[in-house]
Amino acid sequence: MSATTEEISYWELIKNGILKENTIFKLALSLCPAIAVTNNLKNGVFMGVAVIFVQVMVNLTISAMRKFIHPRIRLPIFMLVISGWVTVVNLGMDALVPDVYRSVGLYIQLIVAFASILARAEMFASKNTIMPSMFDGIGMGLGFLVALVTISFFRELIGKGMLWGVPIINAKPLLILVLPAGGFFAVGILMAAFNWMYAKYFTKGHSH
Repeated sequence: MSATTEEISYWELIKNGILKENTIFKLALSLCPAIAVTNNLKNGVFMGVAVIFVQVMVNLTISAMRKFIHPRIRLPIFMLVISGWVTVVNLGMDALVPDVYRSVGLYIQLIVAFASILARAEMFASKNTIMPSMFDGIGMGLGFLVALVTISFFRELIGKGMLWGVPIINAKPLLILVLPAGGFFAVGILMAAFNWMYAKYFTKGHSH
């Protein structure tokens, strides 16, 4: 029974990060990269994967160190851990996918300042054991990835008529969607659609 309980709780942590506390669509955090890097699907995917890695590794590190971190210096320690893992991602992407890094490198470095990552370190990882902290990180990271992929999918498809750089639609694209103003427009519409679907299909008291 205990294993079943753990499995359910881990699944709930993942579902919470994707739906209930989605970083972009529900909490409206880290909107800068959501607008800046989502003018094509490739950038959105790599940025999302980078955030998943950082979120999970930060949660694991803070959880493992939680008994040794003095409460008065916890925030500087959290920031040091976050910056360390962001540096790993930054150097790794520069070496492995330099073409993508040229487009999103600045925003990879800005992951250090993501309120969502610091918040999970403070609210969850510093108070829980390693396994729950890992699944919390996976859930929050997946929520960010889902949001970025959704936004970049629609922006590149409608704004360029392409996906992953491959032409898909022959019709004249709506170029405004790949501009910053169009990014705000796309995020606003998709955020509204996400919250409508969440309220309709995932809130208690509503039928499926």
